[in-house]
Amino acid sequence: MTAKDTIFALSSGAGRSAVAVIRISGPVSGSLLSKVAGRLPAPRDLSLRPIRDPSTGEELDRGIIVWLPAPRSFTGEDCAELHLHGSPAVVSAVMATLSSEPGVRPAEKGEFTRRAFLNGKMDLVEVEGLSDLLEARTASQRRQAFRQMSGIASSVFDSWRQQLLLIRADIEAVVDFADESGVAEEAGPRIDALINVLLMEISGSVARASAAEMVRDGVRVVLAGLPNTGKSSVLNALAQRDAAIVSDVPGTTRDAIEVSLDIRGIPVILTDTAGLRNTAVDKVEEEGIRRSRKHISAADVVVWLWSSDVPGSEIRHGVLADLVVRNKSDLKSGLLRNDNELNISTVTGEGISQFIDILSGFLQARFGSVEASVLVSERQTSAAKRSIRFLNEALEHSSTQLELKAEAIRGASDEIGRLTGRVGVEEWLGAIFSRFCIGK
Repeated sequence: MTAKDTIFALSSGAGRSAVAVIRISGPVSGSLLSKVAGRLPAPRDLSLRPIRDPSTGEELDRGIIVWLPAPRSFTGEDCAELHLHGSPAVVSAVMATLSSEPGVRPAEKGEFTRRAFLNGKMDLVEVEGLSDLLEARTASQRRQAFRQMSGIASSVFDSWRQQLLLIRADIEAVVDFADESGVAEEAGPRIDALINVLLMEISGSVARASAAEMVRDGVRVVLAGLPNTGKSSVLNALAQRDAAIVSDVPGTTRDAIEVSLDIRGIPVILTDTAGLRNTAVDKVEEEGIRRSRKHISAADVVVWLWSSDVPGSEIRHGVLADLVVRNKSDLKSGLLRNDNELNISTVTGEGISQFIDILSGFLQARFGSVEASVLVSERQTSAAKRSIRFLNEALEHSSTQLELKAEAIRGASDEIGRLTGRVGVEEWLGAIFSRFCIGK
């Protein structure tokens, strides 16, 4: 792979469609476009042209072309687009024609976006935001990803780094006059105060980051309870499909079953677990119970399900539940709790919509406000935490150790620079860009 190549890819979805878009980027984009479509149109104007194979003169399609000269393009290079009819035969013929030209090759995963990053059109946070936006399944994921992609988070990180650069410059100015009596002692508290203000701001963002990561990856909601309380039926009801086997035989669920849901805009990974009980019938169920407790301990939200036909199922067996729900409300006999308890039935549908409302309200209260968080990934949070360690180190140095204080501030600034890619992040590039599709 070399940046001197001109690359192309199908940027719209594969398969038959009304329109297919082929994107081209690189130094011979203009000459390549003129070979297959004739004279170049005015930049950024849409022009209807016949698309030909230059080696045979055969007309392959008639479509719209766009010429996007550098630097005003997505990648910062000369770019072009071909808007064709979405027939697989048409797309295949045009792509074969492009491949036959010297210095032109199909793009690799994420190569268009990587070139945009290397050419300064996007920073690393915006790149991650674009990747998340392409993967977004819910409204909250979309909003959070858009904040990253649009540069809102990057502006916060740049502000942090600018403040660190000013603090370091302040320290070095004091060092220049360190021989004068009382200068360092007088400036020390003021510099430490500036460090503390920034430390509190970054620490606050880190504190909100775990919830933001949950929105990015999906909030883990676990259904827990004794065997035969209907956990699998509830999962199927919420998923609106038969994702889990349902049986009257206790202990049917032996391993965790997960489904991805969108609950009022918040992404949820809903997990059905094996029923908890003190004595397992065999080693398979025993392993299932062990895994259930592992899932419960790692859950973001635990829903305890009990039912009146399973004695003792209202007792939570050491599980700290966020929500408690009585299932099988269609069974009128047995233990009843109180009128305020949520009762549901997957047989009659009673209480299911109310359960979703309550669960949605709980998720919104806990996770709905984290879309504005600026730290949304493990990479970003780790860099912020390392910056915090440097800032604490700077505070530990006294006014007589200004050089060491300045060096700690430099370390904090470099870590913030790694957030946006302004300081070496080569080790992350392959992993980040490999998440993209070919056309991005």
